[in-house]
Amino acid sequence: MAKVIGVRFRDLGKVYYFDPKHFNIKKGDHVIVETARGREYGTVYLCIREIDDEKITLPLKEVVRVATKEDDHHMEENREKEKEAFKICLEKIAYRNLDMKLIDVEIAFDNSRILFYFTADGRVDFRELVKDLAYAFKTRIELRQIGVRDETKLLGGIGICGRPLCCHTYLSEFAPVSIKMAKEQGLSLNPTKISGNCGRLMCCLRNEQETYEYLNSKLPNKGERVETIDGFTGEVEDINVLRQTVRVIIEDGDEKELREYPVAELKFKAHKKQKKDRYHEKNSELTAEEEKALNDLEDIEKREKRR
Repeated sequence: MAKVIGVRFRDLGKVYYFDPKHFNIKKGDHVIVETARGREYGTVYLCIREIDDEKITLPLKEVVRVATKEDDHHMEENREKEKEAFKICLEKIAYRNLDMKLIDVEIAFDNSRILFYFTADGRVDFRELVKDLAYAFKTRIELRQIGVRDETKLLGGIGICGRPLCCHTYLSEFAPVSIKMAKEQGLSLNPTKISGNCGRLMCCLRNEQETYEYLNSKLPNKGERVETIDGFTGEVEDINVLRQTVRVIIEDGDEKELREYPVAELKFKAHKKQKKDRYHEKNSELTAEEEKALNDLEDIEKREKRR
C-alpha cells in the first residue's frame, strides 16, 4: 500500500497521484509538485489515503511544498498574463487565417512554456503560428488540439439539470456512452434532450445504466403475451421500470380491460438478453429533422470511439 494524495491541474481536470511526504495536506489546499513537465501548481482533490501499489505507477513523484502566499500571487500573475497571451494568439490566428478556435491558454508555473488549447474540424498546419508565438513570448510554445467534450470540460458550465457540469467538477475520464443507453432508460430520443453542452450524448446516461439493465431484465417487453396471477392472459401495453409494474390489456371473452400488475404477479418467458429496440417506438415521435440529427449524433459518437 502507498500513501498518496490526488492533485488536479488545469489540463482537462485529470487527477494525478503524488507522495505527500510529511506534509499535513487537506482537500482544497494548493501544492507545488514535481511532474514530468517540471514544477506545477495544483489543487488537492483527494486527501491523503492509501492505495494498492497495482493501481498506481511507482515511484511516485513527491510534493515539494504546500503553496505559499508568494506561490499564490505568482499564479495570479500568470492568470493575468494568460489573458494577454489569449488576445495575442487570437490576433496571430486571424493574421495567418487559420481555421481553428482558441479555447484556453495555460502558462506553466515556472514560466518555462505556454500551452494553447484549440479545437478544429480537421488537422491544422500551425507551424508558422508557433514561430509567431515563440517570437512574441520568448519561451517554449505548445499547441494542443482537443475535442468538443474536452472543450466543455475545460471551460465548465451549467447542465440542463441546473448543476455544474459533471465533467468539469469530478469526472477525470470520459466513460463511453451510446444511444442504446437512452433507449434502455426509456428517454426521449430527441437529440436536444439527451445531448450535453458539448453537443454529444450526456455523460450522465451511464450513471444509472447498470440499474436500468437489471430492472429491465426482470420485465416483459411491450407487446409480449403474459399470464396474470388471477388467471387471465393479455398483452403488455406499457411498463414502469422504476416501479416494476406492468399495464396489461386483459382479454375476457369479447371484452378488453387495461389493468396494472406488479411484475411479480405475472408469468412470462425470462429474457436472457434484452431486445435492442425495447423503446424503438419512440423514434416515431421524432420529426424528420430530429431523426436525422439523432443519426448524425450516433455517427459522431461511433467515429470518436474509433479514435
